[in-house]
Amino acid sequence: MLDKGGILLAVVFGAVLLVFGGWAYLALMLVFLVLAVMVTQYEYGIKHELGLYEHERGWENVLSNGLLPAILAVLSPLAGPMPFIASVAAVTADKFASEIGVLAAEKPTFLLDLKPVKPGTSGAMSRIGTVASLAGSTALAVCAMFAFGINPTQALLISLSGFAGCIADTLFGVLEERGIGTKGTTNFICALVGAILAFIFIH
Repeated sequence: MLDKGGILLAVVFGAVLLVFGGWAYLALMLVFLVLAVMVTQYEYGIKHELGLYEHERGWENVLSNGLLPAILAVLSPLAGPMPFIASVAAVTADKFASEIGVLAAEKPTFLLDLKPVKPGTSGAMSRIGTVASLAGSTALAVCAMFAFGINPTQALLISLSGFAGCIADTLFGVLEERGIGTKGTTNFICALVGAILAFIFIH
């Protein structure tokens, strides 16, 4: 699912996670990658017909999804693991929302004017995409219970933090559609919001 540049950068980020965080950090990011591939491949025929199926992603995609988690792994002695976990939950939520949301029977709603727009439009939400987003962050949070030993309450808060990050991604996606920022910047904001909420609320 990654081109050569994407694979190289993913290996670099993986090494950072392993050295500065440990096996649990690397394992959780690998969970994200597996889940991302699964939802990307889901109903790929329909996505291909819609012109929304991306068979191969590059270093830009890896950078936008992996930079902040790598930074948070380095900072984990100071911040703890929760911001890292929530940042990965947020990008997982966003991946689920975008890959499953485009399959909705109804057109998504653009948040700026609440009008229906074509699937795949940044800044738009559908009901199935919203549910999928929460499912994605919850799946990651459950995996974190095994990888990091967090308790169910912490997992619930991680799930909600990741979901909130995805909502922030959609809100900033409105600006992206207006030429302000890119998909990469909204992905980074998505992860950042999740991490900040976890740092504030989860102990």
